[in-house]
Order: sequence, then structure tokens, then C-alpha cells
Amino acid sequence: MMHCIIVDDEQLVLELLEDNIRQIPFLQLIKTCKNALEAIDVLQAEKVDLVFLDIQMPGLSGLQFLQSLNESPLIILVTAYEKYALEGFNLHVVDYILKPFSFERFLKAANRANELFKLKGLKATGSADVPYFFVNVEYTLVKIVVADIEYIEGLKDYIKIHLSSSPKPVLTHMTIKAIEEKLTSPKGPVAFIRTHKSFLAAASKITSIKRDFVCINEKEIPVSEFYRDNLKSLL
Repeated sequence: MMHCIIVDDEQLVLELLEDNIRQIPFLQLIKTCKNALEAIDVLQAEKVDLVFLDIQMPGLSGLQFLQSLNESPLIILVTAYEKYALEGFNLHVVDYILKPFSFERFLKAANRANELFKLKGLKATGSADVPYFFVNVEYTLVKIVVADIEYIEGLKDYIKIHLSSSPKPVLTHMTIKAIEEKLTSPKGPVAFIRTHKSFLAAASKITSIKRDFVCINEKEIPVSEFYRDNLKSLL
């Protein structure tokens, strides 16, 4: 069950969101807020897993509210303004719903949030390996199956995820350090190995090891001097 709140200054939208939430079994509404300051008080007092958040509100805007949070719950932006979509996804929101919206569109966003919520729960408990996760790609959440990853290439604040099933890599806004933390566990066997400051390779996909490269079939992934000792975990 996901505990959620609504933050919107339009009464009709509040009522519509309340009605939609009541129809979804895995959502439980704990509070409605007419501005961001009310929402801050609720987050300090209650356990909140998901926020349905408007952008244009009096006082503190939805994006300003989101930027002010140290630890953010999952966020679905619900707004009449398409122009904030890129900024919203750069803040790693789950989805961006444009008003007016159908129940089917709302349900799609809620299902995405529920998948991410379950993924966070698996990571927190350490009770199971995470078989997949979602990344933002051009305003869409794309599912990445961990077993499909060959290697990951870092490009400053972006990464390219190279997959066995696709000739085209998935480009998403994330650092290679962040994806390394998501994919590696100190408790389990080595699944992904850092070979270079800009490369993370799937250990099971490595077919040969050279001095300056590891090979995944015909693809050569560089190995730097700094990360050479990481290969000892495979030998």
C-alpha cells in the first residue's frame, strides 16, 4: 500500500484526484493540501510514499517545493503546463500528467509509481536481487532488465546503457556512480565491475580479459590502471 498526498490549489482537481485514488487498491490518500507549505508540514509528520503535485501554485511553486526536499518521496506532477516537463524529469519525477487527464492516464502513472515503490522496497530489505528498474528517457519511464545489460558508459551527468537485446543504447540522465550503487551489492557475488571511471561492465557477459580491455564478444571496454585491481574479483 502506498500512502499518498495531493498538493493542488484547484478544488475541482483535488476532488478528481481524490476520486481516482479511491479506485486504485494500492493507493491510500492520507491528506490533501492546497499549497506546498501545507505539504511540507505533512511530510514532516506522516509517512508519505507518493505525492501528486501541481506546479503553478501561490507562494512556493511545485518545482520549488520539490527542489527544497532533502529526501523526496515519489512524485507525479499534475499540471496544465507542458513547458515544465523537461525540468520535472530532470528532478527525477515518476510521471508528468497534463490537465485535463483521463482515468486511464492517471492509472498508467500510478502503476509506474507502484513499480518503483516495490523496487525501492526490495532494495531496502535486501530480500531479493533487483531483476529490473526504470529510467527516464525523453519523458518516458523505460524498463531495464538487469540481466540484459552488457555494460554502461558514463558521459558526465548521463549514462548509456548497452543491452544485449538492442543495438541502440539507452541514454538517461544519471551518473555512473549512481547506477553503480544501484547495481552492486556488498553481500552478493560480483555482478557488475568498474573497469574505468567511465565504464561499468556486467561480469557475466565478459568473454575475455586483456591488459587494457575486457571484451564482451566483439566489444572492447577499456580498463584503466586505477581500476585494474577490480578485475581480481573475477580471476
